[in-house]
Amino acid sequence: MYLVVVYDISVERVNKVHKFLKTYLHWQQNSVFEGKVTKSQYHMIIQELEDLTDSSVDSVMIYSFPKKYLNKTILGIEKNTINFIL
Repeated sequence: MYLVVVYDISVERVNKVHKFLKTYLHWQQNSVFEGKVTKSQYHMIIQELEDLTDSSVDSVMIYSFPKKYLNKTILGIEKNTINFIL
């Protein structure tokens, strides 16, 4: 499956969340990651994000797609291009 993760996290947790997401997904810009993951990785990501965040003040949105049927249009510069996908 293909994921897009967008988050708004308190400053004291943002580096931990960013570092964790880099292990599974590609950083796109500021608080946006995307990439292809397995179903088990998807569940691990959800669980770890629940552990790393405070649901009373943080916000994480995860968009999942069965495959990369995602048409992406970029206006302006692309901050971090994906050079390869496994």
